Amino acid sequence: MGNRITSSLASLTECIAPQLQAVDRLFTLELESRLECVNVLVRHVSRFRGKMLRPCLVLLAGRACGADALTDAHVTIATVVEMVHMATLVHDDVLDEAELRRKGATLNHLRGNEAAVLLGDYLISHSYHLCSSLNDQFASRLIARTTNEVCEGELLQIHHRNNLDLDEETYFEMIERKTAALCASCCLLGAKLSGASEGVVARLEVYGRSLGIAFQIQDDILDIVGDASTVGKTLGIDIEKGKMTLPMIHFMRTAPREHRQLLRTLLESREADKGEKIRNLILPSGSIQYARDAARGQVERARSAIAGLPESAERQVLDVMAEFVIERGM
Repeated sequence: MGNRITSSLASLTECIAPQLQAVDRLFTLELESRLECVNVLVRHVSRFRGKMLRPCLVLLAGRACGADALTDAHVTIATVVEMVHMATLVHDDVLDEAELRRKGATLNHLRGNEAAVLLGDYLISHSYHLCSSLNDQFASRLIARTTNEVCEGELLQIHHRNNLDLDEETYFEMIERKTAALCASCCLLGAKLSGASEGVVARLEVYGRSLGIAFQIQDDILDIVGDASTVGKTLGIDIEKGKMTLPMIHFMRTAPREHRQLLRTLLESREADKGEKIRNLILPSGSIQYARDAARGQVERARSAIAGLPESAERQVLDVMAEFVIERGM
């Protein structure tokens, strides 16, 4: 299923291929430094860019609302959100002490935390520099507000590390800020730049937010049950860092008392293989399926939000993309 959706997604994004190529060029041009040591670091993290999901959201939302053509502003904003996203990845790897991303060594693992933190800052500052080139300040203010939300989500998560009694409401507030907010802004800005009505802009914003929530739930599932060689990044970080995710929150609420106590003991222990033990404890329960059902519910919400848009290749790929986020890595 995953391979079919991935290939389908790649073929459908051909409708925005020229704009994605323009994003790629602008990304490289904007970040180019007169210092080769900086360029080396930028080239390294550029390997982590993958399918450019967030730029795709900007461009597809711009076209899906009925716009005849995408503008230079769409390409600029698509590049900006890619820079913001890349900065969050670099900083996340520092926070998580991750060694692997997209099957390659993380920057912090190769060059240390100092270089990784500063390069993340470099990406953020360039994103604002580029965004300020637009005549309308709406996008700049929204990107700044969204970046603040992402930081708030990460700070909330750090605040609740090792809180084994974390509730679902707080978990969803966390992931809505740290992941879903940027996806929502991508879709909102894509539609807004195309001159869409307020109603259509709102529907696309709902699509992006729901997609982002589903994406993060799937990430959290994969951290427990995924295979590192398939997913392409360090797994088990949530467990090591004391982050309670939806499968574990559900398990703590519904599992037999002795199983809940065992999970609590494992999470508090320093055992080298506790990740595998936790995986074996949670897998037979209904907690992984509960999380998958929650992600599926968000996908259906996303798809419903765009169901009334005009029929187009762009709307079709947004529909497929919603399926992709919960099928990847399985």
